[in-house]
Amino acid sequence: MTDPSVRVPTAGVAMTAIGVAVIRARESARPDRLYDDPLAAAFVAAARPAFDDDRWARLEVLADQFYEGRSLAVKVADESFGAAVAAGCEQIVLLGAGLDTRAFRLGLPAETVFFEVDLPELFVFKEPVLAAYRARPECVRRVVAADLRADWARALTAGGFRRDAATLWVDEGVLDYLPRRDAHAVIETVTELSAPGSRFGIGRFRVDSAAARYRDLRELVSADSDAARPVNGLGPDAESWFTAHGWRTTFRAWNDLVAPYGRPGLGEVPGMGTVLAVRE
Repeated sequence: MTDPSVRVPTAGVAMTAIGVAVIRARESARPDRLYDDPLAAAFVAAARPAFDDDRWARLEVLADQFYEGRSLAVKVADESFGAAVAAGCEQIVLLGAGLDTRAFRLGLPAETVFFEVDLPELFVFKEPVLAAYRARPECVRRVVAADLRADWARALTAGGFRRDAATLWVDEGVLDYLPRRDAHAVIETVTELSAPGSRFGIGRFRVDSAAARYRDLRELVSADSDAARPVNGLGPDAESWFTAHGWRTTFRAWNDLVAPYGRPGLGEVPGMGTVLAVRE
């Protein structure tokens, strides 16, 4: 698809969604794929004409560097969706949805309500591509064009979100792009909106933000690799914050999570994994 009217996010955080789509498209093309996401290739094809050769090559190099860990993370998150629905979650809210396609590919129950929250410019690109490929969600899909640094809860509620229904909240990294104060404001809002039984997954990973691939990613996104790195994300005390605010938490080590998939993990890193917080 090379429709020149499609507005492609070629800079800023929204652009990272294209890199993740490149990873999902590559995984889907493997004979031993962990998941199948045919729409990922559609997004890649639609985005490619908006990039010059050098910038696209840089994006592909970064996709290569993040491929193994990110593709495994997609599979782990896929499994968490099914587990949450089985546990009684009637709603799913994907924070920083990007070019996610789980509403189309996971076989979720038709009555599940799936909210995708992201910046308006992301959906300006995403929705025409989905329409061009006549993609049809398997559940109730609702787009919430909102900035997580603003009053996104109002937009979510206007989209039909129910405070009385157990909800799976999903963050696949968007909070790490928000200043710590804003990231904590998001989880405070999540807590206010969460009925008992709601779930939130918290990644516990050690990231060397000074490593070359993270420097290159910042440069590609912001065109300023020399800028001072802000203090972003929830920080090391996220698990204790959830526990103190009415959530029950359990930890699973990363290598235990990915062992069934027969792929190289990220090495033995003590304490690395995910924390599942369940609203009491």
